Amino acid sequence: MKPLLRSSGDILADRRADYAEMLFASGDHAAAAELMMGALELAPGWTMGWFRLGEMHEAAGANQLAAEAWYTALKLDPQDRAGAALKLELVGAAPFSAAPPGAFVEALFDHYAGTFDQSLVGKLGYRVPELLRQAINERGERRFASAVDLGCGTGLMGERLRPVVEFLEGHDISTAMLKKAEAKRLYDRLIKSDLQSLALPGTSADLVTAADVFMYVGALERVFDSVAAALKPGGLFAFSVERHNGAEDFVLRPSRRYAHSQAYLLRLLQQRDLTVAALGSATIRMDRGEPIEGIMVLAEAA
Repeated sequence: MKPLLRSSGDILADRRADYAEMLFASGDHAAAAELMMGALELAPGWTMGWFRLGEMHEAAGANQLAAEAWYTALKLDPQDRAGAALKLELVGAAPFSAAPPGAFVEALFDHYAGTFDQSLVGKLGYRVPELLRQAINERGERRFASAVDLGCGTGLMGERLRPVVEFLEGHDISTAMLKKAEAKRLYDRLIKSDLQSLALPGTSADLVTAADVFMYVGALERVFDSVAAALKPGGLFAFSVERHNGAEDFVLRPSRRYAHSQAYLLRLLQQRDLTVAALGSATIRMDRGEPIEGIMVLAEAA
């Protein structure tokens, strides 16, 4: 996917944007937004500039102006690689949607692929692959003839699975992530997939994993249908979500990630004849210095 330009392409506009960022970092959000608006007068077609202007207005408490900026970004880039639609939802300027724009998720992970492992594991204390592997182990030592790693990314989950899997398949929406995974030579097959439209062959997998993936999916009915159909009798489904403690099935958080309720997960699994073999809570990573609580689930097909 073609990346969004971080630069406006206009030297004077970029200089004003840099000054705006300096003001923003100092806490003067309103002045930063005013200066960024000046940059956009010079470069009105700069999508990421409009998106950033929206963030500056939001930080200054001017949600209406923020929404106007994000609508402009969305108009300039209807694919919504910046994720403006999600920001509009969060400030109440657009109706709630059950899924993020696929182009946003793809662009996000294409951008972070180069530093993903170092940032996630080294700085944010990411633990999901380790925790899921532990849950699988506790069901007893076994080898899996065929496993599918959904949202495989650079292969952090694949590293844990490779020793116990004969044939390992990875799916991810990001081409850059898949290239990183390919370089590790962990997977027998890698497939570019959007989990919103995932289609797996029926009765083809002994194990399906989704480590820290569903927060970028939203509604899980469709992907759970595909997983349930793909699992062989006795096959395992190991996954994690960010925990939501409210009455809703799932919610969009300011991080632009979705959090899911335990009741929602249990209902989806029961409806698909998947029996919960293990369920627990754990801190799955840090985010801006705060621990993120997750739900770890291991389910078994009838």
